[in-house]
Amino acid sequence: MTVLLVAAGAAVGAPLRYVVDRWVQRRLGGGFPWGTLVVNVVGSFVLGLVLGSPTVGTETSALVGVGLCGALTTYSTFGYETLRLLEDGAWARGVANVLVSMLAGLGAAALGWTLAW
Repeated sequence: MTVLLVAAGAAVGAPLRYVVDRWVQRRLGGGFPWGTLVVNVVGSFVLGLVLGSPTVGTETSALVGVGLCGALTTYSTFGYETLRLLEDGAWARGVANVLVSMLAGLGAAALGWTLAW
């Protein structure tokens, strides 16, 4: 049953990541990976909410935490986009992507965790 919950969450998270990423990139432009930043920060916040809540059970954690957030967020795309920025000589944007992504992701997770209590 848990595997099905994870799969159901992932079935929503992966297309949601694609749609949000494309929507954000169209509005903010392609010079910086804004779409990936947004999905990673939102996913970190949601995961903080889910795992920080003392009332959330294992089924919800599997569905939302592992499935939805696991498919919504993307470390591999973050790594690839950062590498591309560095290879293109956009060092400041590459370093900014790492710093902003890490700080905003950790902050969002902490905020979600705090609000869940």
